[in-house]
Amino acid sequence: MSAPLKETAPTGGPTPPPPPVGKGTVRPGDRRGEGVVLNVFSHGFLAVWAVLIVLPLLWLVLGSFKTDTQIGGSAFGWPRNWDPDVFSRAWEKGIGDYFTSTVIVLVMSVPLTMLFGSMAAYVLARYEFRGNRLLYYFFVAGAMFPVFLALVPLFFMVQRLDMLNTYHGLALVYVAYSMPFTVFFMHAFFRTLPTAVFEAAILDGASHTRTFFQVMLPMAKPGLLSVGIFNTLGQWNQYILPTVLMQPQSGDDPERYVLTQGLIQLQQQQGYASDLPVLFAGVTIAMVPMLVVYLSFQRQVQAGLTSATLK
Repeated sequence: MSAPLKETAPTGGPTPPPPPVGKGTVRPGDRRGEGVVLNVFSHGFLAVWAVLIVLPLLWLVLGSFKTDTQIGGSAFGWPRNWDPDVFSRAWEKGIGDYFTSTVIVLVMSVPLTMLFGSMAAYVLARYEFRGNRLLYYFFVAGAMFPVFLALVPLFFMVQRLDMLNTYHGLALVYVAYSMPFTVFFMHAFFRTLPTAVFEAAILDGASHTRTFFQVMLPMAKPGLLSVGIFNTLGQWNQYILPTVLMQPQSGDDPERYVLTQGLIQLQQQQGYASDLPVLFAGVTIAMVPMLVVYLSFQRQVQAGLTSATLK
């Protein structure tokens, strides 16, 4: 007798039905739907956020070309007369002096902040010694300490050093105020740099100082640029420290107000004879440089923020 024949599925037959979908199975269509919902939500949130940012800026710029009556009548109405003379009037009423004082202070404070902050962060990140972590946590704690709690002792300290109402006095305070964030940011960045490059420089006979300035610091350029932009924005918009430390101490002491002080001073000097377009133009002048700086370097800032995590 012959052996029984086994049945085989035909090669061109219909495809068997898919297995039943259980509770833990995710279909590809469901994932695409979740992605669409997430994209709609994220883009909607970004759109709302953009509106909240752009509308106040637009309101300020439009208000610079209006009259007091137009500003009080319609918040977002278009100006009837686009006369740029209001910016020159704002500059002559003191905005020019306030702008110059702010630039002088930042020219001194930002480079010193970047130099001292990067040096401290480099030592804490690349060298092991007793008390390393204690010093690092000391800097980190400084970032969590509110500046309002230190205003009184800070005032008397600066007064004893005879640096009240001076550009270099305010610049040194800015450096100390910005050091914790700079050290915290650059410490994480220096730890991601390759150790092999550092060791090769030492084997070639480079000193620690030369290795830092000629090898490691250029490699940390994205991080330096990012934290430099943040420090520039923070020091440009600082108000409480100049208000306390940049007040004339006598009748002969000149006024060295920075922009944040000067705008408040300009508003107070107007009294009942308000000139709101000049005030709006002053705020616009104070705002435009930082917008230009950030928009010009936004790609470098994003690269510096993400490069430490991608290495």
